[in-house]
Amino acid sequence: MQKEKVTIPMTTLDFYRYEKDGIIYYEFDARECVAPEPMLNTLHALRILKDEERLVGYYFHEPTPLYAKIENFFSYEAQKVDDGDYKVTFKKI
Repeated sequence: MQKEKVTIPMTTLDFYRYEKDGIIYYEFDARECVAPEPMLNTLHALRILKDEERLVGYYFHEPTPLYAKIENFFSYEAQKVDDGDYKVTFKKI
């Protein structure tokens, strides 16, 4: 799987696009950021998602305040990763 750096309007982080099992993923790492940068980058990136595409974000904590803002439009799955950080995968409902 090869990741391609992409530009997403109004974001401040590096985003990468790749395909896995026929699904397009966009991925970013917000673990070194401070609020509100992780939430803002996530919200801007969610705007570009098409049906069946996914957004994967890495955070230094679970972004629970974000969930209330998107719950009517996106589903999410949070996983705690080895170092105690979180990997959250978002999908349009």
